[in-house]
Amino acid sequence: MAQSKNVIIENLLDNRSFGPFASSTGLFLFICGIIFSYFNLFGLIIAIIGAFVAFTSTRTIIDTENKRIKHADYLFGLLPYGKWIEIQKGMKLGVKIVKRGYAGYTRGTQPVDFQSRDVRIFLLDSNSKQILPVKKFKTFESARAELKELESLLGL
Repeated sequence: MAQSKNVIIENLLDNRSFGPFASSTGLFLFICGIIFSYFNLFGLIIAIIGAFVAFTSTRTIIDTENKRIKHADYLFGLLPYGKWIEIQKGMKLGVKIVKRGYAGYTRGTQPVDFQSRDVRIFLLDSNSKQILPVKKFKTFESARAELKELESLLGL
């Protein structure tokens, strides 16, 4: 049986699904839950919730042999959850600048804002509607170079 040649691209969107503030809070809950579980079983529940929030991340898997892409959430950082999308005639790849912002509060009322700007390659349908993100870059030039390579790999 021939094994398909997979190109795995990891951590494409943000490093964590719930953003940087929730991720750090989840890590704190995970550590405290493990310590607290020594005294009470409720600490184990806190640790599981913290692990879910801290370690859940997103990745995209490209199967070049079968011409399909899977955008998956890795629950707890280990368990992939997502569905394969077959590359069909008329689909294409596109580049777009994405701006994201996160807000958190310290000491109850002091806002802390975090802004990010990156360039992403998206899979588009025949009507140029975004289906899913494929890869993330810091510069537009590097995204354009990778776009050409992915188009040739997937036959788009």
